[in-house]
Amino acid sequence: MGLIRLDKFLADMCVGTRSEVKKLIRAGQIRVDGAVCRLPEKKIDPKLAKVLHGSEEIGYADYEYFMLNKPKGCVSATEDGRYPTVMDFVTEHKRKDLFPVGRLDLDTEGLLLITNDGALAHRLTSPAHHIPKTYEAGVDGIAGEADVRAFAAGLDIGENRLTLPAELVVLKANVISLVRVTVYEGKFHQIKRMFEAVGKPVLSLKRISMGSLILDEGLDPGAYRSLTKDELEGLNCYAQNK
Repeated sequence: MGLIRLDKFLADMCVGTRSEVKKLIRAGQIRVDGAVCRLPEKKIDPKLAKVLHGSEEIGYADYEYFMLNKPKGCVSATEDGRYPTVMDFVTEHKRKDLFPVGRLDLDTEGLLLITNDGALAHRLTSPAHHIPKTYEAGVDGIAGEADVRAFAAGLDIGENRLTLPAELVVLKANVISLVRVTVYEGKFHQIKRMFEAVGKPVLSLKRISMGSLILDEGLDPGAYRSLTKDELEGLNCYAQNK
């Protein structure tokens, strides 16, 4: 990465807005490599420069990656006028340009990747790559082999084409059945529409994996953590090979 302006560095790292950090710089509240710097336009190497705001050192991050266990009742967006967003739960971060990769419905919970890596997000969500996503669902009705075959064959959910073949595993068959389903596309409300097509409305829905990334069972709804090095390397490798 090349040199960038000091005010952009500070704004990117959430110290403040561009106008706010300019005021901090001109007020002498920012030190660069031990010396007060009052020039917002000063070019620095973000990887090498030691930047202090008061006594706090401002570290730089090109990209951040978080696994969120999305709770029900919030939307997969960066802002919304009606509901809380998933970004309200990710409170400790450096970058200001984070966003959710893909979306989960308001009443769907589970695995959601939060990042500012647009290239990875595109690879994971592009319809051309068919990244598998696995969900656990509670459905109204006794699920059985006929449903497994129907999902494997593709279902008519009211679009021009049948859905791509999906893998359905019945975990518990009862009046309310527990199932696990893996899909390779991301149509609007797809899981719910597929089960409606076989006459078994979805009562609860939780995503448990996307590609090689598996939801950490230790994360309560609304909790998040950074991806581990192995998780990130595995996800990048998986996405690039699709």
